[in-house]
Amino acid sequence: MKDVEKTNVERQNSRKRIRRRKRMMNVYGLVVLLLVLTAGITISYTFLFNINEIRVAGQSDMYSAEEIVAASGINKGDNLLRLDCEKSEQMILDSLLYVETAKVNRDFPSSLDITVTKCIPAFNVNYGEGTLLVSKKGKILADNGFITDGLPIIYGFDPADHTPGKAAASENEHKNDAFHELISSMTAKNDNSIMTVDMSDEHAIIVNYKNGMIFKMGNWNDVEYKLNLADTVMQDETVKGKKGYLTMIGTKQCSFRTSDGPVAVPGAEEATTQPMTDEYSFPVIKSEHDPKQEEMLNDFNNNRATTEPTTAAQQWTDNSGYNDGSQWSDNSYQQDNQWTDNSQWTADNSWTDQSTQWSDNSGDTANYDSNSVNQW
Repeated sequence: MKDVEKTNVERQNSRKRIRRRKRMMNVYGLVVLLLVLTAGITISYTFLFNINEIRVAGQSDMYSAEEIVAASGINKGDNLLRLDCEKSEQMILDSLLYVETAKVNRDFPSSLDITVTKCIPAFNVNYGEGTLLVSKKGKILADNGFITDGLPIIYGFDPADHTPGKAAASENEHKNDAFHELISSMTAKNDNSIMTVDMSDEHAIIVNYKNGMIFKMGNWNDVEYKLNLADTVMQDETVKGKKGYLTMIGTKQCSFRTSDGPVAVPGAEEATTQPMTDEYSFPVIKSEHDPKQEEMLNDFNNNRATTEPTTAAQQWTDNSGYNDGSQWSDNSYQQDNQWTDNSQWTADNSWTDQSTQWSDNSGDTANYDSNSVNQW
């Protein structure tokens, strides 16, 4: 019995040692793997993937390959893994004025590609005191005191910086967004039909075409769609060759008119207004009121209502149908008092009060605006 128990204890100890060895082997293996990876990374960043060749491609009439490489700040022997490509691209754009875009690509194990495109002057940006010459991507190429012929002129952008080499930007965030949407869409269309763009109000942009058409675009949303829609309308057989105004109605419709009048919105009822007339069918002309004249007329009417005149002579004279020489005269009077009214309607639709007075037998005379000229 004792021998059997001793054998069982030895077997249990043996299993524990085996499990312990396995755990230790796993730890050793992990340590070795980490050491290998560390060594591999260190070698890669020091001895491997170093640049042996730099290739320059693209359009560059102004600069040589050596100048472009120098502007990038990259040298042969630099490590590809440690290279900051975006920083090198920006250095090229900042250093070389006439480079529009720059792209730096790694070509493992030991090569580097730099691709550039040249700046193409595309827009005049007027800011009052001068004009910026701007590329298709919005890069400032020159701060001129003149307009470059053949390029569209953009007004109302209000650039915050006039430094050549910098990207054109406005302190107004909305104008900045509108500007880049405009030049991007105009560049994509690749035509020279637009003469000027007025974005003084970025919510009411106006585009003037060389053919005499004026396009009221509205805001900068969907600029590319709106410009294409305007082109479609101008090419229509009923519009082609005419001069006039294009106006966006809503977001999907464009109206053409030969005059700059209000645009009817589809579905809206047009109000018809009939001219107002008085009891004699004369047009009522709106004007400011004259309180003193109204008081005088009210007194006269009240007096007529209380005392009928003993004799009255009323006459309507129309020499040419109201608009020319029409006259209303009222020579009514009372026994003791007399109202004299030399007022008349004149040909320009005005009421002229030349000499109005009230007299009685007492010898006193009260004048009310004797030389006034009142119009309704």
